Amino acid sequence: MQSLNIGDLKVKLPIVQGGMGVAVSLSELASAVANEGGIGVISAAGIGMTEPGYMKKFHEANKRALRKEIRKARNKTSGVLGVNIMMALTDHEELIRISIEEKIDIIFIGAGLPLKIPTILAEAGLNGHHTKLVPKISSAKAANLIFRYWANKFNFVPDAVVVEGPMAGGHLGFKKENLEDNRVPLHKLVEETVAVIRPFENTFGKAIPVIAGGGLQTGKDIYDIMQAGAKGVKIATRFVTTHECDASLEYKESYLAAGRKDIVIIDSPVGLPGRVVKNKFVQQIMNGETKPFKCPWKCLSSCNYKEAPYCIAQALFNSAKGNMDEGFAFAGANAYMATEINHVSDVVADLVAGYKREFILRQSSALRPVKAQAHRYIAV
Repeated sequence: MQSLNIGDLKVKLPIVQGGMGVAVSLSELASAVANEGGIGVISAAGIGMTEPGYMKKFHEANKRALRKEIRKARNKTSGVLGVNIMMALTDHEELIRISIEEKIDIIFIGAGLPLKIPTILAEAGLNGHHTKLVPKISSAKAANLIFRYWANKFNFVPDAVVVEGPMAGGHLGFKKENLEDNRVPLHKLVEETVAVIRPFENTFGKAIPVIAGGGLQTGKDIYDIMQAGAKGVKIATRFVTTHECDASLEYKESYLAAGRKDIVIIDSPVGLPGRVVKNKFVQQIMNGETKPFKCPWKCLSSCNYKEAPYCIAQALFNSAKGNMDEGFAFAGANAYMATEINHVSDVVADLVAGYKREFILRQSSALRPVKAQAHRYIAV
């Protein structure tokens, strides 16, 4: 398993731990993954809900909590750390600035097109920073749009790109009808994105790695997707059922109790489909029940809180803290495969070992016909 190079940033293992909010991947999980040689990622979504008094000054709580979690993670690791920030967050600009001020290694930017991020950073006087900027996209078309815009307007391009397929957990950038049977295979998305990125690599004279995510569960999965051209992988679901994951034990146990049919797609209040572990709360909202609430801060720009049947940020925070009756767990399509809670080191070791086994198996299979042919030649 080769290392992942993002510009001058060298990552021992090409494994990115997916950012999971609300309060699922914070400093504890991120630092543990970074210590194993991967990229540990803190989710900025609703991060201020972990702070006292967040209801009155939510955006201030977000900024305070993000700084705190980055610094806590830094105190626990010298490895590579990232922050996952959604463009849909109403305070995403402030969170991006704070991440750069705190000298985070990488910012993963998803849930929207980050076309004007370079302008925002320039206006904030943050030119010359060393933080890598990595958009998350769900199609080669979106990648092409972002790269072309940055190239034309700012004369540089993102440092890498994450392409996330329809088997991922949480909010998804696909139509609902494309989610149930994996109609958009991840390997195809990777191949298309690699092809789109190649001209920009040539123009700017640098390697731009494509990182693949969505439904990857095993070392074999990693090997297979790298054969399609990915240089790294983003894995979230496998890291939920670890001791170091910042979510509650009840959240993790919902994975362990789930069967294949318990991983379902719901309509999120923010206008996107989402993949979750079905429970009592999920069944209620699928039945059309509502959970009245007041929204003092509108955390997501796409949320019509006046008509939303429930507050998704509060539901996710409830579950992260163990109140599963008032929330639910986001999960990838293969979350039902979890059977026990392990340490992050065990998960990483299993992924690496599985990759090596598949590599050896493929190499052996490729050599067999050659040996047989040589034997026949000698016999003649």
